Amino acid sequence: MNVYGVIMAGGGGTRFWPLSRQSRPKQLLNLSGKELMINETIDRISSVIPKKDIFIVTNSLQYNEMCKATTNRIKPEHILEEPMGRNTTACIGYAAIKILKEYGDGVMCIFPSDHYIKDEIGFSKTLEMAVDEAVTRDVLVTIGITPTYPATGYGYIRHIDEPNAGDDGNCINGKSTNGAIKKVLEFKEKPDEKTAQMYIESGEYSWNSGMFIWKASVILNEIKKFLPDIYRKLMQMYEKFETDEEKETISKIYPTIESISIDYGIMEKSKNVEVIPADFGWNDVGSFDNLDAMYDKDEDDNIIKGDFIGIDSTDCVILSKDKLIATIGMKDVVIVESEDAILVCDKSRAQDVKKIVDILEKKEYYKYI
Repeated sequence: MNVYGVIMAGGGGTRFWPLSRQSRPKQLLNLSGKELMINETIDRISSVIPKKDIFIVTNSLQYNEMCKATTNRIKPEHILEEPMGRNTTACIGYAAIKILKEYGDGVMCIFPSDHYIKDEIGFSKTLEMAVDEAVTRDVLVTIGITPTYPATGYGYIRHIDEPNAGDDGNCINGKSTNGAIKKVLEFKEKPDEKTAQMYIESGEYSWNSGMFIWKASVILNEIKKFLPDIYRKLMQMYEKFETDEEKETISKIYPTIESISIDYGIMEKSKNVEVIPADFGWNDVGSFDNLDAMYDKDEDDNIIKGDFIGIDSTDCVILSKDKLIATIGMKDVVIVESEDAILVCDKSRAQDVKKIVDILEKKEYYKYI
C-alpha cells in the first residue's frame, strides 16, 4: 500500500507578526536560519515518504507563495488550494478524496507545516512504526509527545499502558513495538498548570502533536459516521474531480463545509484511536518565546538574530532584519524588526501578539497584515 504525506499549511501564524503576514505566514518564514519551515517539514518527512507522494493543503491567499517556496520539492498539482480555511477536518478530507480519486486507497500521514523537531532520526523511526500500524489495521493513529513540563498551551492525550498493536500485542509485521503503541482513552483540552502537573505525574498522558496516520478510506468512513454533512459535501467534490467542473465545484462547495477541527469532530468521538508516545525533541514553535528550541542563547541568555548590541540586557528575544537593535537594561522582552513594522513586548505576553493583528484588522490597516 502506498504512503502519502499531507502537510496542512493554511494557518496564518499571527503570533509571529510582524514577520508573518496573510500571504507570508509562519510556515513560509525562515525562523531557524536554515530553511523555510514548510521546506524543513518536507525534507524531514521525505526520509520516510518520497517527495513525489507529498501533498500540501493551503489557502488561496498563500497558494502562489507556497508554489514558489516549494519549487523543485513538491509537484505543483500536489498543492491543493482551499478557497477559504475551514479547519482541519475539511483540509484532511479534501486531501483524502484527492488521493483516493487519483491513486486509490493509501496511508495518509498528516503533519502541521510549522513544527520543529530536533531528533529527526527518532522522528522517522516513530513515523515508520505508525505507518506499519496503519497499513496492518484500520485504525486512527496519532503521535503523542512525552511531556517534559506541565505545559498549559497543549492539548493532552490519555492512554492506557498496555500496548494495542497487532495480534500478539507487541509486534507489527514482525517488528517489535516494545509496547509503544497505546489505546487512546480520551483527549483533553489545554489544562491549567495544576491539572497539567497531575497529568504528568500519572504517566498516562502525552501532548497532542497534531500528527495523524491512517488510510484515506478509514478517515473518510469516520467522517461519514460522525460528520455526515461534511462527508456528503466531500463526495460532491469527489464526483467532479478530473472534470472541467472540478475547480468550480470546489469553489462553490468548500466554503459551505462546517469549520471543525479533526480533534473535536473525529478524534474525541472515535473509539478506534491509538497513540504512539514519543520523545524526539518536538516543539510547535507557537510564538516568539518558544524560539529557544531552535537557537542557542548567548552568554546573557538572549536569543539573537541580526545585528544587536546590549548593555545589561538578559533573557530577551531580538530579531533584526536590516537595522541594528541596541538595548540597555532590558529583561524578558521581545523586539522584532521587519521591513515596515517593529514589535516590542514582554516575553510573558508573546501569546498576545495575535491581538495586535486583530486590532490592525479593526482599524483596516491592511498593509500591515
